[in-house]
Amino acid sequence: MFARVLAEGSLGLGESYMDGDWDTGSLDGLLARLLAARLNRQVLGWGDYWVSLRAWLINVQSRRRAYVVGKRHYDLGNDLYQLMLGKRLVYSCGYWRTAANLDAAQEAKLDLACRKLELARGQRLLDIGCGWGEALKFAAERYGVSGIGLTISREQADYARELCRGLPVEIRLQDYRSFDEPVDRILSIGMFEHVGVRNYRRFFQLAAQCLPADGLALLHTIGTNVSTNHTDPWIDRYIFPNSMLPSAAQIAAASEGLFVLEDWHNFGTDYDRTLQAWRDNVEAGWDRLPARYDQRFRRMWRYYLAASMAAFRVRNIQLWQIMLSPRGRPGGYVAPR
Repeated sequence: MFARVLAEGSLGLGESYMDGDWDTGSLDGLLARLLAARLNRQVLGWGDYWVSLRAWLINVQSRRRAYVVGKRHYDLGNDLYQLMLGKRLVYSCGYWRTAANLDAAQEAKLDLACRKLELARGQRLLDIGCGWGEALKFAAERYGVSGIGLTISREQADYARELCRGLPVEIRLQDYRSFDEPVDRILSIGMFEHVGVRNYRRFFQLAAQCLPADGLALLHTIGTNVSTNHTDPWIDRYIFPNSMLPSAAQIAAASEGLFVLEDWHNFGTDYDRTLQAWRDNVEAGWDRLPARYDQRFRRMWRYYLAASMAAFRVRNIQLWQIMLSPRGRPGGYVAPR
């Protein structure tokens, strides 16, 4: 185990845990201590150099590659996500300001997003990366809007269409770069992590050209404190292929001249609590899952959730909700909390 970690860095640490070479009474606690000591910056393996070089050479989030993460992660099976995510299939950070449980935190997050967007009956809402359709369903039922949802996951698209049946909501299996229609509001929750720094400018250009002068866009994304062009090699191989987290500097540079940054809200510590709730759901209901989820997969998933908790806990990564307007709100914009 130690030889693998020294040679392969985080990739070796994660794989050796999946193989059962080591264990601990508190996986998230141990990983948080390693991150707090910044050992992840001191022990780099070949995987770190490879993902960095690959991202430098090619656009790993190109249109052709966009659907890879859908097939490998989001299409794993709705049975796993229904077990983990609770009442609503919302695969992003809950808002725990007044919530006592996961379901309440996710509903609070959806309502917060709708209020920030100042949704009103008759508006047309674009949800870029709509997941299983929960945000569009919520917005249509509570705020009377119509909506279009884009996803690169076939499983998500099928589920979302059924979930939103009877509502003025259209779900499309479509890359965001193929969309070019006028809308009143834009929402993107937990999708920007798959866009990639080479494509950030294009993302904001497309959003800007779809909105009217008085429109609003809400970007809900995990963010990192330091600019990079790639993700952790273990995450890239086993969880989110071709992903990367944006920095504040990268978002600001890519949106410059296209949007006014009206509000920047960080509630990243809420993600630790959200992930703990997901872990508890998975561990409590694991025996109800099909046999295709074997013990190695279980350890992989456990490591993924624990590593994410640790990163948020030590404040290495953040959760941002960023409000953008094409020309700036006259008199200013005040975001609800």
